Amino acid sequence: MLGVARTALLTRDDVDDAAADRFAALLDQRAERVPLQHLTGRAPFRHLELAVGPGVFVPRPETEQLVEWALAQLTGVDEPVVVDLGAGSGAIALSLAHEHPGARVTAVERDPQAVEWTRHNAALRAAAGDRAVTVLTGDMTDPALLRDLDGTVDLVVSNPPYVPDGARVPREVADHDPPLALWGGPDGLDVVRGLLTTAARLLRPGGALGIEHADQQGSALPALVRGTGDFTDVADHPDLVGRPRFTTARRSARD
Repeated sequence: MLGVARTALLTRDDVDDAAADRFAALLDQRAERVPLQHLTGRAPFRHLELAVGPGVFVPRPETEQLVEWALAQLTGVDEPVVVDLGAGSGAIALSLAHEHPGARVTAVERDPQAVEWTRHNAALRAAAGDRAVTVLTGDMTDPALLRDLDGTVDLVVSNPPYVPDGARVPREVADHDPPLALWGGPDGLDVVRGLLTTAARLLRPGGALGIEHADQQGSALPALVRGTGDFTDVADHPDLVGRPRFTTARRSARD
Protein backbone atom coordinates (compact mmCIF):
# COMPACT_ATOMS: atom_id res chain seq x y z
CA MET A 1 0.00 0.00 0.00
CA LEU A 2 2.85 2.39 0.78
CA GLY A 3 4.93 1.59 -2.28
CA VAL A 4 8.15 1.23 -0.28
CA ALA A 5 10.63 -1.58 0.34
CA ARG A 6 10.16 -3.77 3.40
CA THR A 7 13.21 -2.29 5.10
CA ALA A 8 11.63 1.16 4.84
CA LEU A 9 8.80 -0.01 7.09
CA LEU A 10 11.27 -0.02 10.00
CA THR A 11 11.38 3.77 9.93
CA ARG A 12 7.63 4.34 9.58
CA ASP A 13 5.76 5.30 12.73
CA ASP A 14 2.29 5.36 11.20
CA VAL A 15 0.29 5.35 7.97
CA ASP A 16 -2.46 7.60 6.79
CA ASP A 17 -6.09 6.56 7.09
CA ALA A 18 -6.56 5.96 3.38
CA ALA A 19 -3.63 3.50 3.24
CA ALA A 20 -4.83 1.79 6.41
CA ASP A 21 -8.29 1.34 4.91
CA ARG A 22 -6.86 -0.13 1.71
CA PHE A 23 -4.68 -2.47 3.74
CA ALA A 24 -7.67 -3.61 5.81
CA ALA A 25 -9.61 -4.32 2.62
CA LEU A 26 -6.77 -6.48 1.33
CA LEU A 27 -6.69 -8.40 4.60
CA ASP A 28 -10.39 -9.11 4.24
CA GLN A 29 -9.83 -10.46 0.73
CA ARG A 30 -6.94 -12.64 1.88
CA ALA A 31 -9.12 -14.00 4.68
CA GLU A 32 -11.55 -15.00 1.93
CA ARG A 33 -8.67 -16.99 0.37
CA VAL A 34 -7.93 -14.68 -2.53
CA PRO A 35 -4.31 -15.58 -3.42
CA LEU A 36 -1.73 -13.19 -2.05
CA GLN A 37 -0.22 -12.93 -5.53
CA HIS A 38 -3.52 -11.65 -6.89
CA LEU A 39 -3.61 -8.98 -4.21
CA THR A 40 -0.06 -7.78 -4.85
CA GLY A 41 -0.18 -8.44 -8.60
CA ARG A 42 3.25 -10.08 -8.44
CA ALA A 43 4.71 -13.57 -8.16
CA PRO A 44 8.43 -14.21 -7.63
CA PHE A 45 9.87 -17.06 -9.70
CA ARG A 46 13.60 -17.81 -9.69
CA HIS A 47 15.27 -14.54 -10.73
CA LEU A 48 12.11 -12.90 -12.06
CA GLU A 49 9.07 -11.15 -10.69
CA LEU A 50 6.05 -11.91 -12.86
CA ALA A 51 2.78 -10.05 -13.19
CA VAL A 52 -0.18 -12.26 -12.26
CA GLY A 53 -3.85 -11.88 -11.46
CA PRO A 54 -7.29 -13.33 -12.20
CA GLY A 55 -7.25 -15.59 -15.24
CA VAL A 56 -3.74 -17.00 -14.94
CA PHE A 57 -2.19 -19.82 -12.91
CA VAL A 58 0.06 -18.54 -10.13
CA PRO A 59 3.54 -20.10 -10.56
CA ARG A 60 4.71 -22.31 -7.70
CA PRO A 61 8.21 -22.70 -6.23
CA GLU A 62 8.19 -26.42 -7.07
CA THR A 63 8.33 -25.59 -10.77
CA GLU A 64 11.66 -23.84 -10.27
CA GLN A 65 13.33 -27.26 -10.03
CA LEU A 66 11.99 -28.20 -13.46
CA VAL A 67 13.62 -25.04 -14.81
CA GLU A 68 16.88 -25.95 -13.07
CA TRP A 69 16.84 -29.34 -14.80
CA ALA A 70 15.95 -27.74 -18.13
CA LEU A 71 18.86 -25.29 -17.97
CA ALA A 72 21.24 -28.18 -17.34
CA GLN A 73 20.04 -29.81 -20.58
CA LEU A 74 20.93 -26.65 -22.51
CA THR A 75 24.46 -26.37 -21.20
CA GLY A 76 26.91 -25.96 -24.07
CA VAL A 77 24.21 -25.29 -26.68
CA ASP A 78 24.60 -21.72 -27.95
CA GLU A 79 21.15 -21.20 -29.45
CA PRO A 80 18.87 -24.01 -28.30
CA VAL A 81 15.32 -24.20 -29.62
CA VAL A 82 12.91 -24.46 -26.69
CA VAL A 83 9.12 -24.88 -26.53
CA ASP A 84 7.06 -24.34 -23.35
CA LEU A 85 3.64 -25.99 -23.71
CA GLY A 86 0.96 -24.47 -21.49
CA ALA A 87 2.97 -21.39 -20.57
CA GLY A 88 0.48 -19.56 -18.32
CA SER A 89 2.24 -16.56 -16.79
CA GLY A 90 5.34 -17.43 -18.81
CA ALA A 91 7.32 -18.47 -15.72
CA ILE A 92 9.20 -21.35 -17.35
CA ALA A 93 9.68 -19.83 -20.80
CA LEU A 94 10.79 -16.43 -19.53
CA SER A 95 13.13 -17.91 -16.92
CA LEU A 96 14.83 -20.03 -19.59
CA ALA A 97 15.21 -17.00 -21.86
CA HIS A 98 16.54 -14.93 -18.97
CA GLU A 99 19.05 -17.49 -17.73
CA HIS A 100 20.14 -18.79 -21.15
CA PRO A 101 20.35 -15.60 -23.25
CA GLY A 102 20.93 -17.52 -26.50
CA ALA A 103 17.79 -19.67 -26.20
CA ARG A 104 15.10 -19.27 -28.87
CA VAL A 105 11.98 -19.87 -26.80
CA THR A 106 8.38 -20.30 -27.92
CA ALA A 107 5.61 -20.19 -25.31
CA VAL A 108 2.25 -21.80 -26.16
CA GLU A 109 -0.93 -21.11 -24.16
CA ARG A 110 -4.52 -21.93 -25.18
CA ASP A 111 -6.49 -20.01 -22.52
CA PRO A 112 -7.37 -16.61 -24.04
CA GLN A 113 -7.19 -14.89 -20.65
CA ALA A 114 -3.97 -16.54 -19.56
CA VAL A 115 -2.17 -15.83 -22.83
CA GLU A 116 -2.65 -12.10 -22.26
CA TRP A 117 -0.60 -12.47 -19.07
CA THR A 118 2.00 -14.46 -21.02
CA ARG A 119 2.28 -11.66 -23.57
CA HIS A 120 2.38 -8.97 -20.88
CA ASN A 121 5.20 -10.65 -18.98
CA ALA A 122 7.09 -11.42 -22.21
CA ALA A 123 6.89 -7.74 -23.17
CA LEU A 124 8.18 -6.68 -19.75
CA ARG A 125 11.14 -9.05 -19.98
CA ALA A 126 11.96 -7.96 -23.54
CA ALA A 127 11.90 -4.33 -22.38
CA ALA A 128 14.32 -5.31 -19.60
CA GLY A 129 16.77 -6.63 -22.20
CA ASP A 130 16.02 -10.37 -22.36
CA ARG A 131 15.80 -12.09 -25.73
CA ALA A 132 12.22 -11.92 -26.95
CA VAL A 133 10.07 -15.00 -26.37
CA THR A 134 7.58 -15.91 -29.10
CA VAL A 135 4.09 -16.24 -27.59
CA LEU A 136 1.44 -18.26 -29.44
CA THR A 137 -2.20 -18.94 -28.68
CA GLY A 138 -2.66 -22.65 -29.25
CA ASP A 139 -3.57 -26.05 -27.83
CA MET A 140 -0.59 -28.22 -26.87
CA THR A 141 -2.44 -31.28 -28.21
CA ASP A 142 -3.17 -29.74 -31.65
CA PRO A 143 -1.57 -31.86 -34.43
CA ALA A 144 -0.99 -28.69 -36.46
CA LEU A 145 0.84 -26.84 -33.70
CA LEU A 146 4.33 -25.54 -34.62
CA ARG A 147 4.67 -27.80 -37.65
CA ASP A 148 7.55 -25.66 -38.86
CA LEU A 149 9.59 -26.84 -35.86
CA ASP A 150 9.04 -30.58 -36.34
CA GLY A 151 12.19 -32.53 -35.49
CA THR A 152 14.25 -29.44 -34.63
CA VAL A 153 13.48 -28.66 -30.98
CA ASP A 154 16.17 -29.22 -28.35
CA LEU A 155 13.87 -29.02 -25.32
CA VAL A 156 10.14 -29.30 -24.68
CA VAL A 157 9.04 -28.42 -21.17
CA SER A 158 5.58 -28.20 -19.64
CA ASN A 159 3.65 -27.64 -16.45
CA PRO A 160 0.36 -28.94 -17.89
CA PRO A 161 -3.07 -29.34 -16.26
CA TYR A 162 -2.65 -32.55 -14.24
CA VAL A 163 -5.07 -32.41 -11.31
CA PRO A 164 -7.47 -35.41 -11.45
CA ASP A 165 -11.09 -34.39 -11.87
CA GLY A 166 -12.83 -34.11 -8.51
CA ALA A 167 -9.64 -33.91 -6.46
CA ARG A 168 -9.80 -31.66 -3.40
CA VAL A 169 -7.65 -28.55 -3.76
CA PRO A 170 -7.27 -25.42 -1.59
CA ARG A 171 -9.76 -22.62 -2.12
CA GLU A 172 -7.04 -20.39 -3.53
CA VAL A 173 -6.66 -22.97 -6.30
CA ALA A 174 -10.28 -24.05 -6.78
CA ASP A 175 -11.71 -20.53 -6.76
CA HIS A 176 -8.97 -18.54 -8.45
CA ASP A 177 -6.69 -20.62 -10.67
CA PRO A 178 -8.18 -21.03 -14.18
CA PRO A 179 -9.81 -24.45 -14.76
CA LEU A 180 -7.91 -24.97 -18.01
CA ALA A 181 -4.68 -24.89 -16.02
CA LEU A 182 -5.83 -27.41 -13.42
CA TRP A 183 -8.04 -30.29 -14.46
CA GLY A 184 -6.61 -33.18 -16.44
CA GLY A 185 -9.38 -35.77 -16.62
CA PRO A 186 -10.13 -38.80 -14.40
CA ASP A 187 -6.47 -39.66 -13.77
CA GLY A 188 -5.12 -36.17 -14.42
CA LEU A 189 -3.19 -37.29 -17.51
CA ASP A 190 -5.64 -36.68 -20.36
CA VAL A 191 -3.87 -33.53 -21.59
CA VAL A 192 -0.45 -35.10 -21.04
CA ARG A 193 -1.28 -37.91 -23.47
CA GLY A 194 -1.76 -35.38 -26.25
CA LEU A 195 1.27 -33.40 -25.07
CA LEU A 196 3.48 -36.47 -25.52
CA THR A 197 2.43 -36.82 -29.15
CA THR A 198 3.26 -33.17 -29.79
CA ALA A 199 6.60 -33.40 -27.98
CA ALA A 200 7.62 -36.52 -29.91
CA ARG A 201 6.90 -34.70 -33.17
CA LEU A 202 8.74 -31.51 -32.22
CA LEU A 203 11.87 -32.90 -30.61
CA ARG A 204 15.01 -33.80 -32.51
CA PRO A 205 16.54 -37.20 -31.72
CA GLY A 206 18.14 -36.84 -28.31
CA GLY A 207 16.08 -33.74 -27.50
CA ALA A 208 14.95 -33.43 -23.89
CA LEU A 209 11.44 -33.48 -22.42
CA GLY A 210 10.41 -32.34 -18.93
CA ILE A 211 6.85 -32.50 -17.55
CA GLU A 212 5.65 -31.49 -14.08
CA HIS A 213 3.03 -33.73 -12.44
CA ALA A 214 1.03 -34.31 -9.26
CA ASP A 215 2.46 -36.15 -6.25
CA GLN A 216 0.50 -39.32 -7.00
CA GLN A 217 1.65 -39.51 -10.64
CA GLY A 218 5.30 -40.33 -9.98
CA SER A 219 4.85 -43.83 -11.36
CA ALA A 220 1.95 -43.34 -13.77
CA LEU A 221 3.50 -40.56 -15.83
CA PRO A 222 6.90 -42.24 -16.40
CA ALA A 223 5.02 -45.41 -17.39
CA LEU A 224 2.92 -43.40 -19.84
CA VAL A 225 6.03 -41.84 -21.38
CA ARG A 226 7.73 -45.23 -21.75
CA GLY A 227 4.58 -46.69 -23.26
CA THR A 228 4.66 -44.34 -26.23
CA GLY A 229 7.84 -45.94 -27.55
CA ASP A 230 9.08 -42.49 -28.56
CA PHE A 231 11.35 -41.76 -25.60
CA THR A 232 14.37 -43.15 -23.77
CA ASP A 233 16.12 -42.32 -20.48
CA VAL A 234 12.78 -41.86 -18.72
CA ALA A 235 13.22 -40.76 -15.10
CA ASP A 236 11.23 -39.14 -12.33
CA HIS A 237 12.48 -36.45 -9.96
CA PRO A 238 11.41 -35.40 -6.45
CA ASP A 239 10.80 -31.87 -5.23
CA LEU A 240 12.63 -30.35 -2.26
CA VAL A 241 10.51 -32.23 0.27
CA GLY A 242 10.88 -35.56 -1.51
CA ARG A 243 7.54 -35.74 -3.31
CA PRO A 244 7.49 -36.97 -6.94
CA ARG A 245 7.33 -33.78 -9.00
CA PHE A 246 8.46 -34.05 -12.64
CA THR A 247 9.28 -36.63 -15.30
CA THR A 248 12.06 -36.29 -17.85
CA ALA A 249 13.03 -38.22 -20.99
CA ARG A 250 14.90 -37.98 -24.29
CA ARG A 251 13.52 -38.38 -27.79
CA SER A 252 14.66 -41.70 -29.18
CA ALA A 253 16.11 -42.00 -32.67
CA ARG A 254 13.44 -41.85 -35.37
CA ASP A 255 12.78 -44.81 -37.66
